[in-house]
Amino acid sequence: MYKSENAYKTISEVSQILNVPQHVLRFWESRFNQIKPLKRGGGRRYYKPEDVVLLQGIKFLLYNDGYTIRGVQRVLKEQGLKSVLTVGINNSSSDKESTNNSKAAEFSLLTQSEAPKSNIKSFSEKLSDIKENLLTMKKTLDSSDDE
Repeated sequence: MYKSENAYKTISEVSQILNVPQHVLRFWESRFNQIKPLKRGGGRRYYKPEDVVLLQGIKFLLYNDGYTIRGVQRVLKEQGLKSVLTVGINNSSSDKESTNNSKAAEFSLLTQSEAPKSNIKSFSEKLSDIKENLLTMKKTLDSSDDE
């Protein structure tokens, strides 16, 4: 089943995307207060695309760069949330779901940032690039549906 890239993901979907057990995601929630899934009835967790990309960044720093939990916490404190989100965007796996989450989070970052007027052109260029990427993904999905 295909979900919109802006759709919230359940903990099992995020677990599959990141290829980590659900209990690891719950543990990371307890250690990184930046991870704030929406909790519904019965304690069900729903992650925003930005949360998924943040988790991808945390996973990359822990598993690939060799950071400790405390080290990633320090990166978040000293370099900010955007630095870890950027790691997540740049190092997400190549499957469609991760790509869609990354693009959605990148778009969210772009729209939330306070760009000075001098950067409006580069902001517009980035939006155009994102639009082109989304159209390419749509064509790919449409062609795979035809098969």
